[in-house]
Amino acid sequence: MAHFLFNLFAAFTLICAAGVVVSKNAVNGALCLLLSLVGVAGLFVGLNAYLLAFLLLLVYAGAIVALFLFIVMLLDVKGDQRPGLKHLPLVARLVALALVAAGVASFLAHGRLVAPAAAAAPALGDDLKLYAYQLFTTYLLPVQIIGFLLLAAMLGVIVLSKKFEGLEDIK
Repeated sequence: MAHFLFNLFAAFTLICAAGVVVSKNAVNGALCLLLSLVGVAGLFVGLNAYLLAFLLLLVYAGAIVALFLFIVMLLDVKGDQRPGLKHLPLVARLVALALVAAGVASFLAHGRLVAPAAAAAPALGDDLKLYAYQLFTTYLLPVQIIGFLLLAAMLGVIVLSKKFEGLEDIK
């Protein structure tokens, strides 16, 4: 069952990542990115890395994709003007093709990665307790300051992007 779920989440992630690349509309691309990140979080859950899955969904899917959608909708980006590959130099195309071929050849040559022994892996519970203790005691003030700075920056973007009605008469 675990092998089936891994293949399901891997295929879902790859299909959504391809949707990000081929989507002409920026909003659809961002939503495909969100679904791709959900697929990667599913892969992390399959590896019993629940904290990584939660942080991926919280930080990337919750904040970065929402910020990207906010900026796309704020700037009113149209998906019609998409540059073709004709303007990309031949050298850049050949370098990209060579890098992809080298990655595929390396994967085929080396095969699977060898998993470390379970006894060699350190227990993560103590490290997480120490991390949480430091986060909520020693580093609480810097985290709160960064949160307020991000809030002020977001409010500044909203104020600067707002179109005021009576400003044309002042000029």
